[in-house]
Amino acid sequence: MRYAVVVEKSENGYGAYVPDLPGCVALGESMDETLHLIKEAVQFHLESLMETGDAAPSPSAIAEYVEV
Repeated sequence: MRYAVVVEKSENGYGAYVPDLPGCVALGESMDETLHLIKEAVQFHLESLMETGDAAPSPSAIAEYVEV
């Protein structure tokens, strides 16, 4: 599956979250570290859902850019 990930820069590094997986977040010092951690977080989140018998939500969030 392919989920949209939102990455935001902060004063201390980067934060990422997955709109389709509430509570699935990651924090890192660099963009690369944050992307690596959010990928692990998504895998863990989906594994946890399967262990409890819950279905993984289908990806539905769409990311686009708007030029102004």
